[in-house]
Amino acid sequence: MNIQTQSWLLNRRHALKALGSFISLPLLECMSPLRAADKVVTPQRSAFIYLANGVHSLNYQITTAGRDYKFSRSLKPLEKHRDVITPISGLHHPGALSHHHNCINVFLTGGKLGPSDKNTISVDQKMAEITAPHTRYPSMEVALTQGSLAWTADGVQLPALRRCSEIFASLFEEPKGGKDAQRRALRRKGSVLDANLAEVRQLEKKMGAEDKGRMEQYLTSVREAEIRTRRADAWLDTPLPTITAADRKRTNRDIAATMAGDYFRTVYDLMVLAFQTDVTRVATFSLGGEGDAFSIPEIGITESRHQLSHHGGDAGYMEKLTMYDTFAIEQFSYFITRLTETKDLNGKPLIGSTMALFGSGMSYGHSHGNANLPLVLAGGGDLGLKHGSHLDFNKDAKAFEGYSLGTDGALTTAHYQVCSRPVNSDAHMSNLLLLMAQRMGVETEQFGDSNKVVAL
Repeated sequence: MNIQTQSWLLNRRHALKALGSFISLPLLECMSPLRAADKVVTPQRSAFIYLANGVHSLNYQITTAGRDYKFSRSLKPLEKHRDVITPISGLHHPGALSHHHNCINVFLTGGKLGPSDKNTISVDQKMAEITAPHTRYPSMEVALTQGSLAWTADGVQLPALRRCSEIFASLFEEPKGGKDAQRRALRRKGSVLDANLAEVRQLEKKMGAEDKGRMEQYLTSVREAEIRTRRADAWLDTPLPTITAADRKRTNRDIAATMAGDYFRTVYDLMVLAFQTDVTRVATFSLGGEGDAFSIPEIGITESRHQLSHHGGDAGYMEKLTMYDTFAIEQFSYFITRLTETKDLNGKPLIGSTMALFGSGMSYGHSHGNANLPLVLAGGGDLGLKHGSHLDFNKDAKAFEGYSLGTDGALTTAHYQVCSRPVNSDAHMSNLLLLMAQRMGVETEQFGDSNKVVAL
């Protein structure tokens, strides 16, 4: 063993090859150069938050591009964060235009989902491929309904957790029964998977082409489960992060559904804690799907978001939809505040190393308009992002003559056309996802249906 030349170091890729599978392992001492602890490497992180059914566009849209923009009524809670956010207008997902019910499914994939199409990998999971070797969990999925925003390379939607206490336990609690019992259970599971694969390979020899295709999808899922099982085993001996009493009290609890703001903030606290302790570097949070987003009785909204979005011009419903939009933005503002207050490994605020995208895959819910998506990108200053402006892709279109304003300076209902059909057909949302992927270290020039990368 030559300590001076450090020839004892293990290459991570070689270690994985020795296991017979490219699986993610924790960063072990024998993989780190001497004195590596003297140099703190700041991780890159990303969070994605989804708001179903679009927004009340007339009260949401910012009408001035550039740095001198004025915040709209709905976005007013973000005004104090002007220097670390970029509201974005004019982007769309071409693959979702004719299938509004797929808006949430393609929000992070940029896929084209017809009746028989399979989804593609979501950008958070593309990022997780890069960050997974360094964290206990590749990603964190939270959703108010069963499905998450995350999709694997095989087009399988990842499950999500909802209850805050379960999320906390999954991230920060020791396994029930202790590590030895957990390791035995994981290895039994691994043995079952191995036996399962062997049997399927024998059966596969007798299958036709169509069945082989279906079986290959199944085998991909089994292989992914096997990788996750081995990964969990590898991390069992790595100590869990120490959680302060204040953070534990803040996040290890359950909140009644009638207290939506408390619930949202607790989930955001969990995401901040997961990033701060480097348990994961990628997180998604869905505030509900297009057909089932819940009501908010605490601010007088007893109707579902889906119901309010189909307002039919009813003034009361439109006012409540704006209240709902503003409420969701207020909670996102809280997340940005927490990222700003919390220190990273290098002593700087987490907001610098964390990109957070808030938005919807729909713009105008009443007509299922899914152009001109409502999006706000926050953070990532340490990753090279420059904020402080309203990035408006509508104004780049030759046919765009400006926003339709009445004599009082407010948007008119003619603005709904901008939300229903793309003004700028080249402005794909995948261009923004590509930018975020690249800033997370994903080496690619293409993501989803991107045609260029957003400059920010």
